Amino acid sequence: MKLKSILLFAGGLMTVASVQAQAPWPAQPIKLIVGYSPGGPVDTSARTFAKYLGDELKQPVIVENRTGASGMIAAESTSRAQPDGYTINFVASPTLTITPLIQKNTKLDLEKDFTYIGNIADYTNVLVINKDVPVKNIQELVEYAKKNPNTVSFGSAGVGASNHLSAELLKQKTGTEMLHVPYRGNSPAMIDVIGGKITYMFDITSTAIQYIQSDKVRALAVTSRERNAGLPDVPTMIEAGVKDYAVTGWYALITPKNLPANIHERLEAALNTIAKNPEFEKTMKAGGYTINVSNGAELLDKAKREYAMWDDVIKKAKIQTN
Repeated sequence: MKLKSILLFAGGLMTVASVQAQAPWPAQPIKLIVGYSPGGPVDTSARTFAKYLGDELKQPVIVENRTGASGMIAAESTSRAQPDGYTINFVASPTLTITPLIQKNTKLDLEKDFTYIGNIADYTNVLVINKDVPVKNIQELVEYAKKNPNTVSFGSAGVGASNHLSAELLKQKTGTEMLHVPYRGNSPAMIDVIGGKITYMFDITSTAIQYIQSDKVRALAVTSRERNAGLPDVPTMIEAGVKDYAVTGWYALITPKNLPANIHERLEAALNTIAKNPEFEKTMKAGGYTINVSNGAELLDKAKREYAMWDDVIKKAKIQTN
């Protein structure tokens, strides 16, 4: 009887576990983790996406900002969360492709510690220059830098930031020397471009466009392969004569590893549905973004390729890492 009771009890536990595994998802609010401060471009885009994701899944999607270490605080907390579909990271590409190269002390394995759901949208940087600098295009900037060594300077959001590396890539592809001036964020760097304290900077299109349209800075080129819809008259770097220069940032969804297949499939389906929503596309396009949905495998492949590219740039530029 004792053995029979034990078997019945074990069978009951298995039944409960089976029911839980097959329980409808989602059955409660979902946390959408963002690794950057409220009000910035990543946060703003995440909140836009959260509304549509909540409508699609019929549950509230609550944005939670966990700032610090260029997105790595959020990434680490995501990796430690339960893989139950109630913790999702709205991640910006530098967190996966640049920050691990700069912050060598991270213990995350970005290939193995997450489930990759898919890409949502792409964004491009634009090179903006002080209006008093006597150059009208990228080739003139390169020539000006070569004639005035170490007087041309560029700002960034900090050492190892994506716009720092974008400028290092430009230096490497054109054989020019330019002085890097790191700031605590993009906004103070833009102020100094406008004021003439530094020559130029790369900035995300969605935030730079207001300064371009108000004629406070001059836009020379965007970093994507295609022209940006918000700046249709601004050429790409490739069109401007910088061979093979194509850099695009992106936003994507990742979750803790071992996410159940049924939840993974539901999230991919929701992502694809949202991407086809005209209002979502209109809102993102107005912010300078391009909808570009991929599945998890494609997202991981892209992240690995860009990781290798930035690793090469960092090593050639001899950027110190910690």
